[in-house]
Amino acid sequence: MPSFDMIRCLIMKKRIKIALATVTVLLIAAAAAVGIYASDYYKANETAVNMLQNNDTIEIQYIDDIVAFCPQNAHAGIIFYPGGKVEYTAYAPLLNALAENGFLTVAVKMPLNLAVLDVNAADGIKQNFPEIEQWYMSGHSLGGSMAASYVADHTDEYEGLILLASYSTADLSDTDIKVISIYGTEDMVLNMENYKENYSNLPGNTEEFIIEDGCHAYFGSYGKQAGDGEAKITPQQQWEFTAETISEWIYTK
Repeated sequence: MPSFDMIRCLIMKKRIKIALATVTVLLIAAAAAVGIYASDYYKANETAVNMLQNNDTIEIQYIDDIVAFCPQNAHAGIIFYPGGKVEYTAYAPLLNALAENGFLTVAVKMPLNLAVLDVNAADGIKQNFPEIEQWYMSGHSLGGSMAASYVADHTDEYEGLILLASYSTADLSDTDIKVISIYGTEDMVLNMENYKENYSNLPGNTEEFIIEDGCHAYFGSYGKQAGDGEAKITPQQQWEFTAETISEWIYTK
């Protein structure tokens, strides 16, 4: 007849096996959920992909997790954080347009396409381009908020911050950083209540530009975004307006 200790040992072993089996199932389920989530994102469309090639004036450079649009004799550099669940290369048309205007632009690849998972992704990027003396941080939507958070800890390293359909939850109001904020009238993704509530986090010299008939998704090139409004202009018109507005803002500062 088994002793009490033997019975207790058998029960404990059975409980351990059940616990291990439960943990294994949960880990498999979690991995599957992450896989499904990671595969569900806005991908760069054909227009954006076609912009990822060298031309007569712009050289494309891939370095680790960045893609850089490099014009000759660049006036300044712009580091760009993509919007939430948007492939970083989807912003190639806008960044190429800025490069055509004389700015070296750098799109940063984010873990699971979420800038919130790597706010400090800009670390070390400038060292790849020592010829560039002036730098700006920028980003779209969630990427803009994370770029603002990064700038808040590096205000002495950047000339300014460019927010596209975004806002800063970090307090920059007492800094000397220059800020430009751009969004479209048909943007139904940007939470305007949060935008207005957080506007006081920006310096008093912040300049705001509103794109008439523009939407949230047209800062990039990845198709229609869920919940967005219907733009009454083309994506190219929005890229061109945005690039010209940013360029004029930087050149006149």
